[in-house]
Amino acid sequence: MTAEAPMAPALSYGRLIPVTVHFDDLDALGLLHNARYPVLVERAWAEFWQGHGFAFEGDWAAAEDACNAVKELRIGYEAPVTRPGTYAVHFWLERLGNTGLTYGFRFCSEDGALTYAQGARVLVRLDAATLRPAPWSERFRAVGRELLRPAD
Repeated sequence: MTAEAPMAPALSYGRLIPVTVHFDDLDALGLLHNARYPVLVERAWAEFWQGHGFAFEGDWAAAEDACNAVKELRIGYEAPVTRPGTYAVHFWLERLGNTGLTYGFRFCSEDGALTYAQGARVLVRLDAATLRPAPWSERFRAVGRELLRPAD
């Protein structure tokens, strides 16, 4: 008789993107440094959007929807990450407004079963010339709607 690996929980919303924690991401106590969580979440978020054709390639005017800034970041740490390896970021949209959005995230085990940290981030789309809020494009909004978390 062989034992089967436990099934990963099915995601009913959002995306689960693999990320790698490297040895040098750990602090002096051997824990994933608290400042690395947002960086890894940002990398997963950027990978998703780049895969849909939204990327910053050095020209803010051409970046369009990728020209955005963080307005707020909240994060709570629930369990320590104690070793390098493959983990995942589960993220989704809580709100998709005209010029801003709020996405929720979990830093979790590779299969999404164990949550190490969770939080939310507010982004504002900017006009490259004025750095004032600007509306998301309809193409961006269409992809974003696929990430919206259903109302409970």
